[in-house]
Amino acid sequence: MCPFYYEKEKKNEEAISYYVKSNEKTEEKDSELLAFNIREIIHQSSPEVHDIVFLCIGSDRNVGDSLGPLVGTMLKEHQVPFRVYGTLEEPVHAFNLKGILKEINKQFKKPLVISIDASIGTKEQVGHVMFKEGPLTPGKALEKMLPEVGDYHFVGFVNYIDPLPTSQFLNDTRLYTVMNLAKTIVKVITKIRVNDDKER
Repeated sequence: MCPFYYEKEKKNEEAISYYVKSNEKTEEKDSELLAFNIREIIHQSSPEVHDIVFLCIGSDRNVGDSLGPLVGTMLKEHQVPFRVYGTLEEPVHAFNLKGILKEINKQFKKPLVISIDASIGTKEQVGHVMFKEGPLTPGKALEKMLPEVGDYHFVGFVNYIDPLPTSQFLNDTRLYTVMNLAKTIVKVITKIRVNDDKER
């Protein structure tokens, strides 16, 4: 895979996925390009949105599932002008996700929710960040029944499928891979600039 590219799904020509290769040498122009595309998507699809919420899903109890909380913690450290749920201190996971979603819907009127989670993909996808329109289904790889979340979503491919049990993949995931993915996602998000009336 090249450092940055996008593709249209065969089933839905309107759904576009953007990919960025994540490593210590990730090009600045690649993160800027993805940030620009996300900003344009936000402006074009949701002109009435006043609150942008980043919902960072995962647990700090195993490396492979810690991407979301790492991103949430880093976003708060960067003091981004968006509401962030899910950090290492207060993770959003399978046991509290439904309650957090109720809290978001109660607190904000027509929020634009961008969810973030770790994912298992192909061997070639490992180390890539994908941004895509539509909700993600957290816990799908582990066959957990959780609600779909997000108007858009980021996933970081932390590992790939092989004959081992899926839960073992997450435990065998390298922290180095997860950290690079988290840094790349944060780099993109911190470059997103929206109109002043949409920043809160």
